[in-house]
Amino acid sequence: MKIIWANSAINDLKEIKAYISKDSEYYAFQVVEKIISAVETLNTFPEIGKKVTEANQQNIREIIYTPYRIIYQFEPGYLKIVTIVHSGRDLSNPKLQKWEVE
Repeated sequence: MKIIWANSAINDLKEIKAYISKDSEYYAFQVVEKIISAVETLNTFPEIGKKVTEANQQNIREIIYTPYRIIYQFEPGYLKIVTIVHSGRDLSNPKLQKWEVE
């Protein structure tokens, strides 16, 4: 399974790292590595994620690395990581629905 990272997801990862680095560069590195590791499990188990209820689309799924939601688009032959958001964030607002990525 090919995994593609959308620019928005790469930026999310950078922002998460920068935010956590304010307190601990070591912990920031650990969190980013664990998020990437969680994504790599999708290579073997691409359908492991649950459907994102706010998206209401069969192919928009998420896995959780607490406290983050890793949202991806699942297609035959590949999946695209579209965003990584804090689980406390309300994504019911259409302006915040970052999975609408090309």
